[in-house]
Amino acid sequence: MIYSADGVSYARNDEEGPVPVVRVSGEGLVISSMPDGSRIIRNTKDETVFALNATAGAAWDACSSATTIAGVADEMRRSFDSNVTDELAEASVLELKDKKLVSISGSGVKATRRQLLAGLGAVALPLVVSLTVGEQQAHAKHAQSNEKGWERPHASVPKSHKKDRF
Repeated sequence: MIYSADGVSYARNDEEGPVPVVRVSGEGLVISSMPDGSRIIRNTKDETVFALNATAGAAWDACSSATTIAGVADEMRRSFDSNVTDELAEASVLELKDKKLVSISGSGVKATRRQLLAGLGAVALPLVVSLTVGEQQAHAKHAQSNEKGWERPHASVPKSHKKDRF
């Protein structure tokens, strides 16, 4: 049994060899990179928006060409954090697979949840959050703060205050 981001356990026969990982077609995906290494990915086909933290973003970048989980781990160590373990790379790929951003050929991978947590150190767990545009609009409408009876705060400057002129 192994760890999976979606809580489902996968089994793998160790004789199966490397598990190929492939990014889904980039057609219809608009990708924005944030300064902290996180990514925002918008699927224009189904209007879903994915927010990837820096760990998941590094895994996404590492999957830019067909690779294996070991290849993803090596690339994440090179470009993101030298402390990335193979288990963390596997968990990152599974998180991306759960959101249908990558595909994995084979029945699963080999890390256990215990191995993943033991090897984490200072690297954050991968996180991918998704919402459709409709869900985002519903949340934004619910969160609006300009409802009746609410006024925007106003800056109050005393009349005796004079601007310094230079």
